[in-house]
Amino acid sequence: MSDETATPGADQAPLIINGQYIKDLSFEVPNAPRIFAELDGQPEVPINVDVTATPVGERFFEVSLKFRIEGRIKGKVAFIAELDYCAVATVNLPDEHIHPVLLIEVPRLMFPFARNILADLTRDGGFLPLMIQPLDFAAMYRNRVQAAQSQAAAENAAAN
Repeated sequence: MSDETATPGADQAPLIINGQYIKDLSFEVPNAPRIFAELDGQPEVPINVDVTATPVGERFFEVSLKFRIEGRIKGKVAFIAELDYCAVATVNLPDEHIHPVLLIEVPRLMFPFARNILADLTRDGGFLPLMIQPLDFAAMYRNRVQAAQSQAAAENAAAN
């Protein structure tokens, strides 16, 4: 008899992307057509990104990569793009590894597809294609964990 403990899904792939899809997509040009007269290159484009993971079943999760982009030209809103790009993933790893895999590895695999959708969307909307540089999902995860730890410490200090 072996002293090893069984790892969930040890005989299966550790990560399976079952599918990817656009859950929500929006693009608007609130100041059209005047904004195109002021267009002289790429607008300023601050990008907000959020990653969430929701359990759908046992070891089966929906991972959502949400973008909100507001392009501005000379202080005026040129366009607003919002994308909620999702993947359904099966994770066959020990429990302590599931959360980082869902919030780092799965979004890393999804990102090129979401970036392509946003580039096509801005191009089709009359602007230069938006080429988003690769994102550091590991740093985003670390920041999220640190923020949660800081909040928990503050709540504990307030309770004492």
